[in-house]
Amino acid sequence: MIALVDAVGCYAHMEKAYDPSIRKRPVCVVSNNDGAIVAMCPIAKRLGIPKFSPLFKVRDLLHKHNVVVRSSNYELYADISAKMMNVIGQFSDTQYIYSIDECFLSFDNHSSLIKSWYDYGHKIRRAVYKQTKMPVGVGFGPNLTLSKAANHAAKKLSGYDGVAVMDNDAHRLSILKRMATTDVWGIGSRLGKRLDIMDIHTGYQLGIQDPKRMRKCFSVVVERTVNELKGIRCLSWDLTPPAKKEIFSTRSFGKRITEPAPLIAALASHGNTITRKARKQGSLIKRIMVFASSSPHDNTPYSKSIRIEFPMATDNTLVIVQAISASVANLYVPGVQFYRCGVGAIELESAKHRQSDLFSVSADNPALMNCFDSINTRFGSGSMKLAIESHNKKWNMRREFLSPCYTSRWADIPTIIC
Repeated sequence: MIALVDAVGCYAHMEKAYDPSIRKRPVCVVSNNDGAIVAMCPIAKRLGIPKFSPLFKVRDLLHKHNVVVRSSNYELYADISAKMMNVIGQFSDTQYIYSIDECFLSFDNHSSLIKSWYDYGHKIRRAVYKQTKMPVGVGFGPNLTLSKAANHAAKKLSGYDGVAVMDNDAHRLSILKRMATTDVWGIGSRLGKRLDIMDIHTGYQLGIQDPKRMRKCFSVVVERTVNELKGIRCLSWDLTPPAKKEIFSTRSFGKRITEPAPLIAALASHGNTITRKARKQGSLIKRIMVFASSSPHDNTPYSKSIRIEFPMATDNTLVIVQAISASVANLYVPGVQFYRCGVGAIELESAKHRQSDLFSVSADNPALMNCFDSINTRFGSGSMKLAIESHNKKWNMRREFLSPCYTSRWADIPTIIC
């Protein structure tokens, strides 16, 4: 048996976790630069607020219903997610974290020890809420796709109270008949439209199809999905996921910038980010791409990118940022109102199997970078940064509704007066 544990209204409930005053109020979380609504709690969803709507279009509706609006607080979300996953991981010897708000648990080694999957699911829910104040749904199934379907039923179908179990064909068919094809894991909206043409509208109808025929009509991925809906285990997770082949850090500015100094600061910050991520996965950077652009909606949009290759692959932040700073002279154009920029590591090499150069001396400084990373790990991301990153904060994201970082910043630790 496999379980999928997924948070309900993840970002919105993470905002409520450390702020009891808004736990019974509708809460919406907006995207970068306070652009569009990306998450809502169930109370807000019942008000009919459309998801992904630009914030400025629904301000009157939000004000009418006294909705709490929060900017995306990624530091807080990452910390609460880590705590939530630690609690969930205590209920199985095999855990696979799929995203910030969901993870799979495998019970192949000790299924016989669990008398009631339903009771065990509620035990997980109670433990997670007690320790993190995060409501979760739990779905049990014989494979990944069916556990995902059971989780959908646990959270969204009537008759379930946060836990759903597919431990026999009757339960499996009952849930799949009430699910649209696009609710099945791996079936997107485009694929759903093609299935509608074939008169396949529910998960049950998809599950009774001939897998070989579906492979000819679509792909091997759909074939595996059909087999999984039949109860056959085809998919699995990799407990040691491969290192990323590319690493990007991009973001739009909170305010347009027209001067070279803040552009350099923003690009240096992105260079610091990709280099830190490269070190974390044991990679060296051989080639990077640096780009900057105005808004595509401007009268004369501007966009340019530069590729930089290093003689020797490196993970030294100082080397990367120095190369980025030197490239800004070729990116910056006076009069352009820059809206977005970013840096991408587009060619990576393994640090374990690096190829040295007979004529080039490596600029790496492992001791310095280890110290740099350990300080930021211990005291919080951004505790130590390059001086050039702090030159001008015009390029920072606009987050007017940002909540405190209750668990990752000393100044924001909640104070209890009793």
